[in-house]
Order: sequence, then structure tokens, then C-alpha cells
Amino acid sequence: MFKHGLQIGLLLFGMFFGAGNLIFPPSLGFMSGGMFTPAILGFLLSGIGMPVIALIIGTFNPGGFRAEMNRKISPLFSLLLLSLIYLSIGPLMAIPRTAATSFSIGVLPITGDGALPLAIFTILYFAFAWWLAITPTKLLARLGKVLTPMFAVLIVVLMITGLFAYTSTSLPAPLGKYSASAFGTGFIEGYNTMDTLASFAFCILALNEMRRIHFRSEREHYTSVWMAGLAVAGLMGSLYLGLALLGNHFPIPPEVYGDSHINLGAYVLSQSSLQLFGPAGMYFLAVMVTLTCFTTTVGLIAAVSTFFYEEFPVMSYQRYATLVSLVSLLLANLGLNQIIKVSLPILLFIYPIAITIVLMTILNKFAALSRFGMRLTVAVAALISALDILHQFAGIDWAGAVIKSLPLHESSLAWLLPVRRMPKRESAANLLRIV
Repeated sequence: MFKHGLQIGLLLFGMFFGAGNLIFPPSLGFMSGGMFTPAILGFLLSGIGMPVIALIIGTFNPGGFRAEMNRKISPLFSLLLLSLIYLSIGPLMAIPRTAATSFSIGVLPITGDGALPLAIFTILYFAFAWWLAITPTKLLARLGKVLTPMFAVLIVVLMITGLFAYTSTSLPAPLGKYSASAFGTGFIEGYNTMDTLASFAFCILALNEMRRIHFRSEREHYTSVWMAGLAVAGLMGSLYLGLALLGNHFPIPPEVYGDSHINLGAYVLSQSSLQLFGPAGMYFLAVMVTLTCFTTTVGLIAAVSTFFYEEFPVMSYQRYATLVSLVSLLLANLGLNQIIKVSLPILLFIYPIAITIVLMTILNKFAALSRFGMRLTVAVAALISALDILHQFAGIDWAGAVIKSLPLHESSLAWLLPVRRMPKRESAANLLRIV
């Protein structure tokens, strides 16, 4: 059972660790400067802690998060939220970002920029991803045992070589939001990995793999779930810390980090590869980044197609995989920075809701929670998230005044305390006190 848990953990790690996981830690490392420790702790909490907990909780239930939300909130809510999550981590955001990241970091230095090289690369990229995704029963053999170890070894080589090469102990002052709230900004950066949302999707693939194993007992099933979760946490945590430390010590000139059009994470990865490995560094980087993002792409295509085929069986799984691949191909040609810019407000809305559901699911294992109370708690999280988005991206003053009146707003966690008291079977008047 330990062997099966580790194999599934390796498969899940390969699907989790993609575009955002690769580019955000180096950027955080550089931007946080001397406030590296609280920044990386915030990042690890939202980038590993919540995804792994969500994965374990979702995999414990044979019906996944759909069954949990059906029972605790409502079937309609679970269908709408999961559809939004799957679209976000699928063709409308995360999948195009993996292809755009592969091109921007790995391929662009070799081919040069332009619409034609990007189009050719993304066509080939999604053709291979589609070919692997249309046979989900072979994911463990192809991704978990072959492609995942390959990209993990390449990342470790870059991290270790870079940490020995860049040994500066004089760290600059934190930049941007890191100077005001390093922990909160790091926590929000963990949102960008989209892994808590991906947990809602990947627990379906984990459950499917576990059904094929045919465990002899429930205890064996639970032990394998824990082993898979620990494997994912250990592998992701090691790579996050190493990549963030690389960015923390890598020298970036002011004209580069002052240019908003340059993705700092991509810059650290590309320039460190060139400096450490010379001309061969371009090809090393291209293979490392493409493999890293590719495994996530295949996993997401499979997860999204499985969900929509099970919920809306109007066409076959293979046709859903084809549709997801084609939409992702078109959106990937927008470019990396544009995809990230569009994705942030959506993530800021969905993430607090998803985290709230995970926390309620955990608490409900130990205490009875009323259905009305859980619905109200989710509604409060959604309302505060919507106000925060109106303040940050639409500049609406009254929404900003409400957010600033809440505790932890300076850490971008204004939603946390209003939903902290999970209501039990109390009166409506008492339940409303949580807001």
C-alpha cells in the first residue's frame, strides 16, 4: 500500500507542478528580499498546505468534493462552483498558461518571439497532450513513472547548481507589496499556483487510479491516500523552497525588475540557466520547462474532460478532451503575461470560497454543522471576495472601505475572520453575528 501511495503521489505531483509552480517561487524569492522567510511561509501555506489537505479530504470521499458539497450545501451550488473551478483550471486559464509559460521561458530564447513560432509550438504541444489525455488509464504509467521523474531531476540540477553559484548574503529590501505584508503577499502568490483549485479536480483522477488498484481494506485505501498526500507535499515543498532561494540570491538589475512587461520568475530561470550552463543552457531550460508544464497540461485535460463527461454526458470523454485542447490552444496564443493578468481577479474570487469549503469539510468531521450555517459561511466568503475585487480592480471606494474595516485586510485575508466561526445548529440571529 505504501508503494501504491507513492506511485499515485508521484503522478499527482507531476500534474500539480506546472507553470505557476515554476515561475512564482523565483519571483517571490527576489521580490521578498530580506523578508524571505515570512513570504515563503505564506506561499507554502496556500501553495502546499491547502492543496494537499483538500486533496486528502476529497480523496477520502468516494464521490470526491461533489458528494461533500451536495450533502453540506446543495447539489446546484456544487455543480456551479465545480464547473467554474474546472473551467478556470482548464481551458479558460491554467491550461493555456502552461503552454504559454513553456514557450515564453523555454522556447522563445531559441526561436525568437513572434506569433508564428508561438502558434507552431502550441499546435505541437497540444497535439501531444491530447494524444496522451484521451487514454486516461495510461496516465500513471506515462506521467507518474516516466515524465515526472525527468523534469524533477532537471529542476533539482538547476536549483543545486544555482545555490552554489549565487551565494550573496546581502539581501535587498523587499519590493512592492512584500514591504508592507510579506506573509500575506506570499499567501496570495500561492493562489496563483491554482493548486487548491486543482485539488478539486485531481482527486477525481486519484480516485480513479485507486479504484484500479483494488485495495483489500478501507484502512489500506486511507493509508495510500495519506502517503500520496505526503509525497506531493514533500516533493513540492522541496522544489518551491529551492526555486525561491534561487530567486532570492539571483542578481537582477534595476532596469529589469522595474519593467512591468518582464516576468521576473521567467527571467530568473532563463538567465540562471544561461549563466550556469552556457549556450547549452537554452536547450536545458527548454526541455525542463516544457516537460514540467506538459505533465500538468495532460492531467488537467484529463480531469476537466472527466468531470464534464460525468456531469454532462452529451458527448464522449474523447470529444470533451478534444474541445478542451482546442480552446486551450487558441487562448494560449494570447501570451503569458496577459493570461496571468486576466486570471488574478478570478482566482481572488474563487480561492476563498474553495478554502472555506475545505475548512468546513474538515471541521464537519469533528462537529455537527448546520446546512444553513455552512451556506451562510460560503456566502460571506463569496461576498467579501467580490468586494475585494471591486476595490482592487474596479477602484470602487465604498467596497474598499468595507474591506479595510475588516481584520487582516492588509494581508489580503479580509475574508478569513468573518468565516472563522463555523455555525452549528443555532438561531438565524446568532448565525448572522459571524458577519
